[in-house]
Amino acid sequence: MADDSGKSVAIKTDGAKDEDSSSDDDNSNVNIAENDKPVKTFKDLGVTEVLCEACEQLGWKTPTKIQVEAIPVALQGKDVIGLAETGSGKTGAFALPILQSLLASAQRLHTLILTPTRELAFQIAEQFEALGSSIGVKTAVIVGGIDMMSQSLVLAKKPHIVIATPGRLIDHLENTKGFSLRALKFLVMDEADRILNMDFETEVDKILKVIPRDRRTFLFSATMTKKVAKLQRAALKDPVKCAVNTKYSTVEKLQQYYVFIPSKYKDCYLVSIINELAGNSFMIFCSTCNNAQRVALLLRNLGITAIPLHGQMSQNKRLGSLNKFKSKARSVLLATDVASRGLDIPHVDCVINYDIPTHSKDYIHRVGRTARAGRSGKSITFVTQYDVELFQRIETLIGKKLPAFPTQEEEVMMLVERVSEAQRFARIEMKEQGEKRKRPRGEEGDDTEQSSGVRKKVRGGTMDQKSFL
Repeated sequence: MADDSGKSVAIKTDGAKDEDSSSDDDNSNVNIAENDKPVKTFKDLGVTEVLCEACEQLGWKTPTKIQVEAIPVALQGKDVIGLAETGSGKTGAFALPILQSLLASAQRLHTLILTPTRELAFQIAEQFEALGSSIGVKTAVIVGGIDMMSQSLVLAKKPHIVIATPGRLIDHLENTKGFSLRALKFLVMDEADRILNMDFETEVDKILKVIPRDRRTFLFSATMTKKVAKLQRAALKDPVKCAVNTKYSTVEKLQQYYVFIPSKYKDCYLVSIINELAGNSFMIFCSTCNNAQRVALLLRNLGITAIPLHGQMSQNKRLGSLNKFKSKARSVLLATDVASRGLDIPHVDCVINYDIPTHSKDYIHRVGRTARAGRSGKSITFVTQYDVELFQRIETLIGKKLPAFPTQEEEVMMLVERVSEAQRFARIEMKEQGEKRKRPRGEEGDDTEQSSGVRKKVRGGTMDQKSFL
C-alpha cells in the first residue's frame, strides 16, 4: 500500500502545481522516516531481481529519498526531473530504470548521458558497469582530451550506453562515419544546470535535433536555474518533478565554518588548518588552474602530500590525480570547479574553499564533496576583505549563519617565514613549468607529480625537506 501511495503522489505532481508536489513529497518522506518497519526496498519500487542483487553487491541496502520518488515514476515510462542535494544517490535513480529497460529490450546505442565534466562521465560509467556487470552492459565514455580515433573504434562496436560531454559528442556526430543516435531511447542530463552554465547551450540544441523525438528524458540536478526550466520545456514531455527538497540546502551532518582573514595571509592559514586537522583528507577549491597548481607546489614544498586537479592538465594526469587521491596515496587534492560536481570520493573529511565561489550555488556543490551518504564532514570557507559580499550571498542562499572556525593568530603568524619561503620556491617551479611547456615536445617532463630541480638547490635551507614524492 505504501508503494502505491508513493506512486500516486508522483503522478499527481504531473498536473498539480509544484507547491502541492513539494508538500506531498515532504509528507511521503516523513512517513518513510516515521515508520521504520515498512522501509522501502528496491524490490518494492519495482526493480527486477537481477538489479536488486547488483544493488546488494554494491552495498546499497535501502533506496535514498530521491530513488524512492524517481524510480517508480521512471519505470512507468514518464519523463523525470529530479532535484535533490548532491550526494543523495541521483545516479542510481536514473541508472536502475535505464538498465531495467535494457533488460526488457536489449538494443545498441540505447542511452545517452550528458555530463558537464570528464571526471563525472568516468564515474557514471563505473556505476553503470558495476550495476550492469551481471547483464553484460557495454558503456563508452566520450570526452575531450582523449584520442578521437580510439573513441571512434569504441563507438563502432555500438555500446548500449554512451556517457559524454557535449562538445566531444558533437565532434563525433559530425565527423565519425556511421555513428548516429537515431535509435536512442533515453536521454539523461546529469547536473543539467552546470551543462547549461558552461555555455553548452548550442551543443545541447544540436544534440536534441539529431536524436529522436520519441524518447524518454531525465533531467537531474542539485540546483534548478531558469536555463534548466527553459530546457525542460524544450526537451521533456509532461514530466514528473521529483523534488526531495525545494530550497537549496546542504546536508545536516556537514559542519560549516568560515575564517575571516587578510588575503595576504591566506597560505599561512591554509597550512595552519591542514596541520591542525592532520590525518584528515582535504579537498581544497581554488578559482583558477594557476592557483590550484601554485598552492599544490607550495604545500608539497612544506612536506604535505598535495596533488592538483584542474582543466590545464592532460586527461590522463587528471584521472591519475583523482585515483591517487581516491586510493589515499595523497591526502590533499587541490581542485578547480572541475571537481565540484558529482564526484563521489567517500573519504573526504574536509572541504576548504580557498577561493570563495563567485556563484553561490557552486558553494553547495563544493561542500557536497564531503558528508556524503550519511557520513559527517567539515567545510571551511576563507573570507578575505574582498569576499564579504559573496559570503553574505552564500549565507542567504543556504539560510544559515555560519560560525567562525577557531584559529590562533599567534600560531599562524609563526608560520609566515616558512610559508613565504615555500611560496618563493613554488613561484620558481611554476616559472620552470611554464618554460617547459614552451619547449619542443620531446623534452616535455611530467608537470604534475615531479617537482622541478629547485628543491635540490635548497637542501641546506630552513625548509623541512621530506622525500615524500
